[in-house]
Amino acid sequence: MAKSPSAQFVCQDCGAVTLKWAGKCESCGAWNSITEEAGRQEIPKGLSSGKGRRIEFVGLEGSSPPLPRMLTGIGELDRVCGGGLVPGSCLLVGGDPGIGKSTLLLQATAALSATAKIAYISGEEAVDQVRMRAVRLGHAKAKVALASATSLRDILASLDGSDAPDVVVIDSIQTVYADNIESAPGTVSQVRACSAELIRLAKQRGFVLFLVGHVTKDGQIAGPRVLEHMVDTVLYFEGDRGHQFRILRATKNRFGATDEIGVFEMTDRGLAEVANPSALFLAERRGNVSGSCVFAGMEGTRPMLVEIQALVAPSSLSSPRRAVVGWDTNRLSMVMAVLDARCGLALSGNDVYLNVAGGLRIAEPAADLAVAAALVSSASDVPVPADMVVFGEVGLSGEVRAVAQADTRLKEAAKLGFAQALVPARPRKDKGAGSGAGSLAIRSIGHLQDVLELFQPK
Repeated sequence: MAKSPSAQFVCQDCGAVTLKWAGKCESCGAWNSITEEAGRQEIPKGLSSGKGRRIEFVGLEGSSPPLPRMLTGIGELDRVCGGGLVPGSCLLVGGDPGIGKSTLLLQATAALSATAKIAYISGEEAVDQVRMRAVRLGHAKAKVALASATSLRDILASLDGSDAPDVVVIDSIQTVYADNIESAPGTVSQVRACSAELIRLAKQRGFVLFLVGHVTKDGQIAGPRVLEHMVDTVLYFEGDRGHQFRILRATKNRFGATDEIGVFEMTDRGLAEVANPSALFLAERRGNVSGSCVFAGMEGTRPMLVEIQALVAPSSLSSPRRAVVGWDTNRLSMVMAVLDARCGLALSGNDVYLNVAGGLRIAEPAADLAVAAALVSSASDVPVPADMVVFGEVGLSGEVRAVAQADTRLKEAAKLGFAQALVPARPRKDKGAGSGAGSLAIRSIGHLQDVLELFQPK
């Protein structure tokens, strides 16, 4: 049978359109991601002769009161969302399979059901399967309306009414399909069209919409990138399957701060909030061990103390190993190059292993100094003092640069009982700062060479 002249081939990872099938997408480099879909209708060359309706403009300062936020009862989730859920907003939740996305949303909707009307629509599980999870989590009596559906037409007909719910969960958007689009569920066309209709209805009826999204092997939300632009908030659920900790991170939020995180612990009763993540991440830390250093970081507005572990070992290979967990491999290579070129510490012939304990992933450059201290400590076999915290950015010339929110980091370290801190030298205009240090003994350094002198064998 001859192919339709309007047929096109679309990459399911990035949404790129080609005229013929190929094994590799030229836009994103993904293999076997291009599928055939029905072509789009031709764009009309001009509009009809009828005039459009004039748009009514209003002032920026309006008389309507701000929208009240809905508290979920889960403090970590409310923190990431900016203080609660905004009516009419759409939140996209993504994460690896089995990380706990459905568990978190079921716990949140069960808590909200005491004061709000909830609709939980699952396209991946039957109603009885969702009930089994609710029993395990201890929320069997929660007033949550369950349904198992995948047809967009049926979902819209059920939600579009005067008795629309206050919160709607679609688990997941990749399973929903529109019957007027000739492509399989989960394709770029289906995800784009279904998301647009659901978001339009949420804005019209004023209910909070949660969309659960699958992720690709690279950790990005599957489907068109435009999906993340359409929603109001994008939440990524991160974590290592080998650790019990889970991190809920906001990468986009129109109603709150971005890069805010919430910390949870996976238990047999579901996800439990972690009120003091720093104390939990450092609970199993052993002092007086070379290669171990405590880094005082920031995740959004929250200070976070984590342990950075480094191991420098002799290598018999022509290309020594570099294994990094929880940090950027390129950043590690840069720090090692600075230690070699500016400080004379040659590590290129050694195997280097770096790990951020607890399964947390660090992205800020303020961890450079802590990583350098851990590497020097492991190479010299001189432990970093157990009561010391370290933070600072390292430049290519070996200088140690100041970082933002230093007082907040020092205040958190003092609260957890640390006695000293290794920090960058403050600029002259900030010499009076440091009120958050409390009883901490602060040692300021300006160059990475000072770290080598600090951890020299005695």
